[in-house]
Amino acid sequence: MSKNIEELEKILNIKFKNKELLYRALVHRSYINEHPEIKHHNERLEFLGDAVIELIVTEYLFTHYDNPEGELTNWRAALVNAKMLSKVAQKLNFQDFIMLSKGEANDNNPKAKQYILADAFEAVTGAIYLDQGYDAAKDFILRNVVSELPYILQNELYIDAKSKFQELSQAKTGITPTYHVLEETGPDHNKHFKVGVYLNEDLIATGEGSSKQEAQMDAARNALKIKNWK
Repeated sequence: MSKNIEELEKILNIKFKNKELLYRALVHRSYINEHPEIKHHNERLEFLGDAVIELIVTEYLFTHYDNPEGELTNWRAALVNAKMLSKVAQKLNFQDFIMLSKGEANDNNPKAKQYILADAFEAVTGAIYLDQGYDAAKDFILRNVVSELPYILQNELYIDAKSKFQELSQAKTGITPTYHVLEETGPDHNKHFKVGVYLNEDLIATGEGSSKQEAQMDAARNALKIKNWK
């Protein structure tokens, strides 16, 4: 760990009664392989934190919005997915505190790093809940996760772009979109895909990502913009 627990407490703006809880929240399973003296990793706290985050976000959406259940479910999914939680964790510099094995630390797979950050964020939330109680956990999630909701709504990140593009393509043109990999680069553990979305033979847009699914979603999102379909 390049920084100490007290520095993370300052970033979180929370003074832990039991610092061991925060410490444990930062221990990745791989770290124990090289440090057998450490007995606990963060997965149990992650399990708890996942439920705490979901409850707080659900409560907030239910209280503040009168939208149908399906819409609120999509908004919640956009707030609590690994991509969003890893982004929030990165803003809080969690990457400077998480304890990883040397192999894991040197792995440049962006997908793996994303999940490690998201898992640590959930574990820290679990630690805050146990140490400080529900209200402190709620304040932490409102400040750092729910605060992303305007950005999500403005950029329509809650929409399943692939399903939406297919639905509108069929309604407007009678054609079902198809996706083809245009480019595949990188080693097996760190692939990068470029995908094209087509209506019949016409290339409408391209998208990129670390998986075919991610690249297809990006292509569909770009196609919706190009077609100006809402």
